Amino acid sequence: QVQLVESGGGLVQTGGSLRLSCAASGRTFSSYAMGWFRQAPGKEREFVAAIIWSGSNTYYADSVKGRFTISRDNAKNTVYLQMNSLKPEDTAVYYCAASLSWSYNRDSYRYWGQGTQVTVSS
Repeated sequence: QVQLVESGGGLVQTGGSLRLSCAASGRTFSSYAMGWFRQAPGKEREFVAAIIWSGSNTYYADSVKGRFTISRDNAKNTVYLQMNSLKPEDTAVYYCAASLSWSYNRDSYRYWGQGTQVTVSS
């Protein structure tokens, strides 16, 4: 069982930055690939980024590549999403999720956090 709690969301202007954190409970955090997804109003939840258990491989949606960076600290049971050069279209609720193997597909992730709102003003 893994419980996930996101933090770090907020309101930021276009071009600004935010750093999201996702704190995990449980001793098995380092066994899981972690992903970030987002859901804008009226849209489906979409993949943003993922990182394998060791942190040695990361994956990004084309829409955020070069602007967002996913990382993890297994000693702190925490995964991060550094978001730079934010755009209004990045506005969404951001969720972290855990899976035994990384995937672009949200259905592969077993555990989810409650989400944190990110709003980018133009």
